[in-house]
Amino acid sequence: MNLNQIHNVYFIGIGGIGMSNLARYFKNLGKQVCGYDKTRSVLTDELSESGISIHFEDSINLIPKDFYLENTLVIVTPAVPKTHSEWIYFMEREYTIKKRAEVLGLITKDTFCFAVAGTHGKTTTSGILGHILHESGADVTAFIGGIVENYNSNLIGNGTTVTVVEADEFDRSFLYLHPNIACITSMDADHLDIYGTSESLEESFLEFASKIEDKNNLFVTKELPLEGVTCAINDVADYKVLNVRVQNSSYVFDVQTPTDIIKDLYFSLPGRHNLMNALMAIAMANVFGTPTDAIAKGIASFKGIKRRFSYQIKTDAKVFIDDYAHHPTEINAVYQAIRELYPQQKVLAVFQPHLFSRTRDFADDFAKSLSAFDEVVLLDIYPARELPMEGINSQMLIEKMTNEHKNVVSKEDLISTILASNATIIVAIGAGDIGELVPSIKNAIYESI
Repeated sequence: MNLNQIHNVYFIGIGGIGMSNLARYFKNLGKQVCGYDKTRSVLTDELSESGISIHFEDSINLIPKDFYLENTLVIVTPAVPKTHSEWIYFMEREYTIKKRAEVLGLITKDTFCFAVAGTHGKTTTSGILGHILHESGADVTAFIGGIVENYNSNLIGNGTTVTVVEADEFDRSFLYLHPNIACITSMDADHLDIYGTSESLEESFLEFASKIEDKNNLFVTKELPLEGVTCAINDVADYKVLNVRVQNSSYVFDVQTPTDIIKDLYFSLPGRHNLMNALMAIAMANVFGTPTDAIAKGIASFKGIKRRFSYQIKTDAKVFIDDYAHHPTEINAVYQAIRELYPQQKVLAVFQPHLFSRTRDFADDFAKSLSAFDEVVLLDIYPARELPMEGINSQMLIEKMTNEHKNVVSKEDLISTILASNATIIVAIGAGDIGELVPSIKNAIYESI
């Protein structure tokens, strides 16, 4: 399929974080773009403001007449059921219908592609890399699975020769990509509702890794059982972070490459996991030939990703942090970062579990990770694409926790519960709709200070 011959692009589920950056991309190319989504959001409002027509009712009568033409590409998200009337309409008329991953595959086939894979760290790593390349003057477009603070967008640049993409393991989507340079940040068990076993997940990552014929262009953390260029913090590796210092709540560190040492890099994102994300991005940019001074400038000026250790309040009296963490490993990383920055202060974690299957599969690990915090409040499980499972709920998780200061609360009682705590550090964690509660929590905390 030749995307240059496509004039119209219609999205079913346009408001998703991944779908919306594709919508922005095609709009930037001069295509006519419109679509459907179930609910209005900040993302759909921003797309509408850019000139993209969006409706929120499943009705074929709302599809613009221009999109009845043959040169229309229809892109669907897996979150939309096949009973959706607009999807059925396009299928019955044999339109070209593709999943987002397939479209990214077509785009990356015709570009020099950086692909960032791993069960954790994809969004931050690809955001850092996209920012470095864009700041260095590369002709790049980066598709990011979160809103990059520097651009207030999930799309960086509008280049046509270089792409940066998140290589998503969900539904084996990353196997559609055509990467020239790639990294794998982690292969922890996840998405077992799709893969069944951790071994099956690992096999999928191995298949992705095999797409990089020259292993000098595949970057991996040292502990992974993969052939490639190794990356580590304070350990023997091809690329390694050395001499880490904390200055004014930010990291300053050196990076040893296979040929030299890049000294005194400044990086404001907290947590050792973010140091590794930065190292992966630095290594990929370095092998691409990005000048060292451009790498240093990009690392120093990167502001982060919304909902990735995102400070909402940062005062002497209270700190309120919002984070997308939804896996035990990610929660551990958030805890490590908080303890490094605020070693003696009391921390309240508000967690919304995401998916019944993930809660079931990692219940013991979730309980252990959450028990590390001084105080824990759980919301009910966010179901996303799933139906409830008998016996799998937040109360089950609470009962497994060793922390004595724990409770399950409703959304209606959440703010009063938070305000009743004497914790000075509050962190909201989860990938569901907890992010929509953050503004009201922030306002309530501000008023209480």
